[in-house]
Amino acid sequence: MKKIHLIGIGGTGLSAIARVLLENGHAVSGSDRVASPLFKAITAAGAKTYLGHAAEQVAGADLVIRSSAIPDDNPEVIAAKAEGIPVLKRSEFLKDLTQDKDTLAVAGSHGKTTTTAMIIWMLDRLGLDPSFIAGGVVNQLDCNARAGTGLYFAIEADEYDHMFLGLAPKIAIITNIEHDHPDCFPTEADYRAAFKAFLERVRADGVALLCLDDPATHDLMQEMDDVDFTMLSYGTSNQAHYLADELQNNEVGLPEFDLLFRDPESGEAHHKIGQASLRIPGQHNVLNATAALGAIHQLGLPIKEAIDALTHFTGAGRRFEVIGTANGVTVIDDYGHHSTEIAATLKAARSRYPGQKIWAIWEPHTYSRTKKLEPAFIEALDLADSVVVLKVYAAREESPGYTSEVIAQKLPGHKGVYMDDFDTASSFLLANLSPGDIAIVFSAGDATQISQTVLSGLRKRERHA
Repeated sequence: MKKIHLIGIGGTGLSAIARVLLENGHAVSGSDRVASPLFKAITAAGAKTYLGHAAEQVAGADLVIRSSAIPDDNPEVIAAKAEGIPVLKRSEFLKDLTQDKDTLAVAGSHGKTTTTAMIIWMLDRLGLDPSFIAGGVVNQLDCNARAGTGLYFAIEADEYDHMFLGLAPKIAIITNIEHDHPDCFPTEADYRAAFKAFLERVRADGVALLCLDDPATHDLMQEMDDVDFTMLSYGTSNQAHYLADELQNNEVGLPEFDLLFRDPESGEAHHKIGQASLRIPGQHNVLNATAALGAIHQLGLPIKEAIDALTHFTGAGRRFEVIGTANGVTVIDDYGHHSTEIAATLKAARSRYPGQKIWAIWEPHTYSRTKKLEPAFIEALDLADSVVVLKVYAAREESPGYTSEVIAQKLPGHKGVYMDDFDTASSFLLANLSPGDIAIVFSAGDATQISQTVLSGLRKRERHA
């Protein structure tokens, strides 16, 4: 047993690693600046946690793991190095964490959390007890990580700070490639090169599944023509090896489709291997499901049972998560923080709730992304009927003097308003939401507080009606 200390333990990535380490029998401690829900959850799971960073908190550790947001001058980093304690980033530790397992790694600019969660859910329902790390809570398993006893380790392969280059996948999925994290990847070429390097990490006996519907991923597949591993495609195009066909929405606006497969070795045409229906909306989730089912099929696992399991999958936390309906208003949390994700979610909401008024309450995430993608955010948010724009969640950045108020002002039809604090935004929403409205809170930060406040206010109103 080792004593392992994690700096930034309340974040999505390190809290998941901490949980796996605890369940593998290690002594785990960690620190963070705020008591986030994940910080509280990992404390309850048995980690010794500290609010704030101090040199003495690393005493006795055999190893220190730090978040990408933790700088070199952090007092715990300095103290660990002075004591000769190894200090690793996630990418440097993942090889040890996933050793002796067949790793299923899901990468991509968008959709990787839901796709990873789908794979985890199907492996679990098939009785295979996978280890896993997801970028959000798998709703029906009520956790974002687990140390399983089975052969497989399913992991969300985050590109930020090149984390995914610490993996050697048996199965690798790339959902799409769209320039993001400009603070880490200044150019599109830098970003694309990271995904190419990720593919080059796939084991020689492994399989890569790439989305043919995404132009950048399609182009990368064309480049990778001399590889040791098997490369397959998926999507809605007849050229895809795994094809989502006969796609339609059922009477409640949820997607159904046929899953077809074309074996490149046999040269035969597509043949149907199953019919799937989903409980989460949107064509983007059809693509996510096709990738997840392709991974299960490539492992030689029973596809019919996997599809049956997927039919009952309700999603991942903060991914089109309906947190409640009160006084006729449905409140949804979504992690979408890129313009493409926001657009996909709003389109999915239109298909799921046709004819109803849709509100987008958006907390921008990082100044660099918000400023660089300003026109794209305006176009995406315009898909909603009314928009509340919040102040930028700075995350790891310092303010350059940029404000998201400019985006609210530029939205067509005067549909955007800017609110610089959560209480004001919550009061505004409670005064303006009407029965039948759909309120989607987009946040990779802490604006989920608004969801809870608004839902609580709506329930109070309902009780006193």
